[in-house]
Amino acid sequence: MNRRLLIPLVATVALLGLLYLGLGIDSRDLPSPLVGKPAPPFVLEALEDAEVTLTEQDFIGEVALVNVWATWCSTCRAEKPLLMELAQGDIPIHAFNYRDERESALRYLSVSDNPYRTIAYDPAGDAGIDWGVYATPETYVLDAEGVIRYKRIGPLTRQLLLDEVLPLVEKLRAESLREEPLGSEARRVAQS
Repeated sequence: MNRRLLIPLVATVALLGLLYLGLGIDSRDLPSPLVGKPAPPFVLEALEDAEVTLTEQDFIGEVALVNVWATWCSTCRAEKPLLMELAQGDIPIHAFNYRDERESALRYLSVSDNPYRTIAYDPAGDAGIDWGVYATPETYVLDAEGVIRYKRIGPLTRQLLLDEVLPLVEKLRAESLREEPLGSEARRVAQS
């Protein structure tokens, strides 16, 4: 076979092989470089009140979920009943309303239940980029210190909650109880 034909043929076969492999990767399985790192900083308006400024500090202080959603996302609407169950079960859920219209989001929440304690309005998706958002919905688990311990791209399911999210939340809550800060008297004794 002619060498001039062999090189393009090998290159084409290699390119098609890479394309085939790439198409077979599920985006939900992409590792997040943020897991194990502090939640990225942001400064955004609250969805419900443009006069209120929210930062990552508003999401920190207890084990919590952070959900990224939008009204134009049908999958977000489908996972909302599970989020309502979690919120009623005393799991705090914060959110980014991502690349959405404020009026649409407020109207959506006014005609349906709201599982979120805090909603940061991210119309340009700037905070979402910093948080590594690929698509909506996405859900993160933050520990009490604000470290991202888990990320899910795509909707939550009941089985995923039972197998991964709830056990992690329980584990992180137990860890945070064991690491209660020392009171002033205990701190004084420990330092002496």
